[in-house]
Amino acid sequence: MVDKMRGRFGVELVCRVMRQAEVGFLTARGYRAAKARPASARQLRDELLIPEIRRLHAENYGVYGVRKMHALLRRQGWAIGRDQTGRLMRLTGVRGVKRSKKVFTTKPDPANAKLKDLVQRRFTADTPRRLWVADVPYVATWSGFAYVAFVTDVFSRRIVEWNVASTLKANILPLQALNMAAWAADGKLDGLVHHDDHGSNYLAVVYIDRIEELGATPSTGTVGDSFDNAMAEAINGLYKTELTRRRGPGRTVEQVELATLECVWWWNNQRLHGELDMRTPAEVEADYYAGLDTPLGTPVSQTAR
Repeated sequence: MVDKMRGRFGVELVCRVMRQAEVGFLTARGYRAAKARPASARQLRDELLIPEIRRLHAENYGVYGVRKMHALLRRQGWAIGRDQTGRLMRLTGVRGVKRSKKVFTTKPDPANAKLKDLVQRRFTADTPRRLWVADVPYVATWSGFAYVAFVTDVFSRRIVEWNVASTLKANILPLQALNMAAWAADGKLDGLVHHDDHGSNYLAVVYIDRIEELGATPSTGTVGDSFDNAMAEAINGLYKTELTRRRGPGRTVEQVELATLECVWWWNNQRLHGELDMRTPAEVEADYYAGLDTPLGTPVSQTAR
């Protein structure tokens, strides 16, 4: 306030009025001493970190909270604590994004035969291509709804494939995502469990037949229970929170498709996942395959180097 008003009223008058109004007890001498005092080490460090926090927060869709921003700064080589990260984020005016309430996009079809739940809410896998989960979130656009089919590998949380369309028909949206995921895996899905919810688009005969044709085993949760497909539901929620709510509705389905392309690359290659010890899905899979390439009997210290 003194800096702002000193040009019009002078330092002495501003400080005196502030003391009389009991909004501050700074003297003119104290003000001048504070202005002449050199910046502290903490202030200098803050001046370095604040623009870095702004940059990293913006590069990651503006969604990171204190926990992930702290991990990201540490990965960037900054020796910084979590409390300091939170303080600087408050000074910078950035914060993590909050998730909204879930909206269901799939409806059960009682006419379809029920499949067994082979997962039983145990969303873990020892290797890639052992358990995939699938679901369909929706995105509002100016021209209607866009639907996004995701296929995710539970081992690394990597989004294997995805597809965007303006309809939920099984032979257009989730089936194309499944076929693209199988193509990316060279069609080798033997021993894989494909788990989804009890929506009619996933229980369509053509979809189940295609899963079995690829050598995988279909699995589904119970009706109306999101916990039976919890990992896919979590990814849907994060996708909508971290992408669509931050950017706002797209004009067309094509715009949603382009935005999803960017989001999936970021999710797989750059986004830090707390469930993966603040690593990316690409790093988790790279570490796994690097371990397979290590000759038997090689000391751990050598592989670490």
